[in-house]
Amino acid sequence: MLLEPQAKINLGLHVVERRADGYHNIETAFYAIPLHDELEVKLLEGTDTPYSLQLSGQKVQGEAKDNLVVRTLEALRADFDIPPVDIWLHKRIPMGAGLGGGSSDAAAMACALRQLFDLPLSDEDLEARMAKIGADCPFFVKAQPALATGIGDVLAPLDLSLRGWTLVLVKPAVSVPTKDAYAGITPRKPDTDLRTVLAKPVEQWRKLLRNDFEDSVFPQYPQIAAIKETLYDMGAVYAAMSGSGSAVFGLFRHKMAEAPNVFPDCYVFQSSYLQ
Repeated sequence: MLLEPQAKINLGLHVVERRADGYHNIETAFYAIPLHDELEVKLLEGTDTPYSLQLSGQKVQGEAKDNLVVRTLEALRADFDIPPVDIWLHKRIPMGAGLGGGSSDAAAMACALRQLFDLPLSDEDLEARMAKIGADCPFFVKAQPALATGIGDVLAPLDLSLRGWTLVLVKPAVSVPTKDAYAGITPRKPDTDLRTVLAKPVEQWRKLLRNDFEDSVFPQYPQIAAIKETLYDMGAVYAAMSGSGSAVFGLFRHKMAEAPNVFPDCYVFQSSYLQ
């Protein structure tokens, strides 16, 4: 079984309050984009080895047992009889970018195992289980536009479409550690409800739709702030950092063939006419 775990962007991100457990409650909108990894899962026969993991594409740090696809496998094995599996993961989604690549891989793994071995789990069951793997993992079970609250794990459907818009996504060589992103953040409830802002035309988002992490990340990483300004100089109708960074995206009304030349030292992904 071959799946294509998608990346996501954040449309608005408010850090609302610090929780007693040390985490933060947030409010954001998740939107899947056509940048994806590849994940193949199949039965591994003739061995007692619980799994085989092959990685390709962008280099993944750490041991196999710590990879989110393996953690998802072991979490489901705690409750279901799942035989040995052969896993191939090809990484295209940049890591440390705020695009949720690892979380998407984990959710795709859960969906693959459910289908391969007929696990009696609904989408809602999987979402609840995936929340234990990572805060934004539940979103990728369906990968439909969603308003996320809590630590990013409480989802509500969002009537939102960017169909027809061109996306330009730029990630510099630097990645932003989560602790750096939260440094200098003062949690506060937003003045305007996020649903209300997103219901307005994209042309109005520049003044209304904000990512709170930009306040702490941009002073520490001015090259990320420069990417956002450059996207606006290129004609973006809206531009923002995704999640806690370091990727920045812009929404354009027209195709942007020149984007890779404008950012020669960065990873650049562009999709003409989003679905």
